[in-house]
Amino acid sequence: MNSDRRILVGMSGGVDSTVTAMLLKEEGYEVVGVYMKLHHKEGYHEANYAKAQRVGEYLGVEVHFLDLSEAFDTEVYRYFVESYREGLTPNPCVACNRSIKFGKMMAFADSLGIEKVATGHYAKCDGEAIFMAEDKSKDQSYFLCEVDKGVIPRLIFPLGEWLKEDVKAYASKVGILQDLATQKESTDICFVENGYDEILAKHMSIDMPGETIDSRGKVVGTHKGYMHYTIGKRRGFVVHGAHDPHFVLAIKPETNQIVVGKKEQLAVEAFELKALNLFEPQTLLQCEVKVRYRTQSIPCEVTINGSDATVTLLEPVYGLAHGQIAVFYEGEKLLGGGTIC
Repeated sequence: MNSDRRILVGMSGGVDSTVTAMLLKEEGYEVVGVYMKLHHKEGYHEANYAKAQRVGEYLGVEVHFLDLSEAFDTEVYRYFVESYREGLTPNPCVACNRSIKFGKMMAFADSLGIEKVATGHYAKCDGEAIFMAEDKSKDQSYFLCEVDKGVIPRLIFPLGEWLKEDVKAYASKVGILQDLATQKESTDICFVENGYDEILAKHMSIDMPGETIDSRGKVVGTHKGYMHYTIGKRRGFVVHGAHDPHFVLAIKPETNQIVVGKKEQLAVEAFELKALNLFEPQTLLQCEVKVRYRTQSIPCEVTINGSDATVTLLEPVYGLAHGQIAVFYEGEKLLGGGTIC
């Protein structure tokens, strides 16, 4: 078969990546599968790799096992833990897509002499740019904002035009896939099962009672340890004599304090970015920005200085968290993103 029709497909054992492989096979591609071991959750990989192998046998597709756990630990897991230690709110999925799925996986494709790479992401790619998926409730373009521009011509996302319900319906019609169509969906962060604080507790003491202060620095109550909080959180701390709801405005890891205030104090109209990744060079952008995955896009102006930027919003956002990722769009076209600082 023409080498241009070979494609490496990331196969997790789940319904999305399985349907991705099936669709590409139907389109005449010579599919090669790869299962990536990313973390050390006990029993997780044995079960999922077995599913991926079963699908591979059904499709007549070889499924490689690629152990990327060391790289994942260094570039994703430790980043996750250290960000919370520093009072930041990380986004490990963005880091994983950048360095692992569209970094190490690309390198593996190169080692096999394969140009094209596909995953079960809900996004669109025309070879020149990435766009939002048809299914906006499942759209994952946000998490692709930091991939290297050079990989874009190599990407194929077959599910970009599909609704999730149609993917499940498609899988349910194939006998071997019926259990995949009905299985519980994985969580957003693959190595987190019962909350991020459970992960942090393995590496540091997170239960450290401290002071709750107001924006002027006055002690107004107590909290159970700064790592239990993110910007905008409303509960889990004490504010003596408060009659109105209070929210976390800032986190001070060096003193184990959290700053709280009323909702209007959460409003932000401008912020700074670092580690900016844009797919096209710009010095000034008029576009929309999402400051978290599950938020609406807001019109903004972005003034760019190298890998840093100042973002001025046309309307305020509430609960902006340092360490999170701001992602820029022009309509449905993904422009890139950076880390809020």
